[in-house]
Amino acid sequence: MDALDISGDRVDGVYLDGTFGRGGHSRLILERLGKAGRLIAFDKDPDAIRVAETIKDSRFEIVHGSFASLGQVLDQKGIPLIDGILLDLGISSPQVDDAGRGFSFRQDGPLDMRMDPTSGMSAEEWLATETEEKIAEVIHRYGEERFAVQIAKEIAACRTSGAINSTKQLAEIVARAVKTREKGKNPATRTFQAIRIFINRELEDLEIALEQAWVRLALHGRMAVISFHSLEDRIVKRFFSDRSEVQMPDRRLPIRACDLPQPEMKLCGRIKPSTGEVEGNVRARSAILRVAERVAVAGGLQ
Repeated sequence: MDALDISGDRVDGVYLDGTFGRGGHSRLILERLGKAGRLIAFDKDPDAIRVAETIKDSRFEIVHGSFASLGQVLDQKGIPLIDGILLDLGISSPQVDDAGRGFSFRQDGPLDMRMDPTSGMSAEEWLATETEEKIAEVIHRYGEERFAVQIAKEIAACRTSGAINSTKQLAEIVARAVKTREKGKNPATRTFQAIRIFINRELEDLEIALEQAWVRLALHGRMAVISFHSLEDRIVKRFFSDRSEVQMPDRRLPIRACDLPQPEMKLCGRIKPSTGEVEGNVRARSAILRVAERVAVAGGLQ
């Protein structure tokens, strides 16, 4: 909340919460907004939408869909600029804890993994129809799993004798294929992560949302992004870095200081959870919050 810097004239601005979840961040943003402020939240999960609809606040609206649609939504609402956006990436605790959603290898449930179970292809359907080579590619790319080829071979072999339709079944298949286990980590961790990211287009949506949010961000508006694994964080770090640095001209050229190119973005911090936070919520241990502020637009300061 401090990173979004909802203060001064900006308390009556427009803010986006790209991942409503169960509304923790949205409720805190509403506490800081002024009477004329506005908050638009997004979530793919119908369960999250039902929770959001219980918030009776005229300043708040919920959109059932991906934050990658934020540009289209803002256009429809006639909103040219926003004053801040928060993205809390990845899967939410309620999704992991509900065995029926198919995200967890620790509980047996249907192999679904869709954040929006009303649309798209489930993990079960994808594993039943995809080629062995593509499965290996996805597990390697999105899970950074060095045994991706072996896991894909085992999946392809097992599906010939029947559908792979439960999380426990997939976890056991992976465990047979992974010969060397990381200390303290279930061998299915990387594979489940990879399939979930692929099924839900998480990285593609992140890249689209960052670009669309940046185009809409007002001067001195803030972007705050919480990522939980290296693939997400790498995309955010590169996006922020590209806009916070400029190519300076040859120092020997007679150019006034005021005419030098200006970076569009100022980096405001990289924050990791404290020991106390991790003790209170072990799932926060890998979180990284990156914050940036728009300080210029194309063509210079405004």
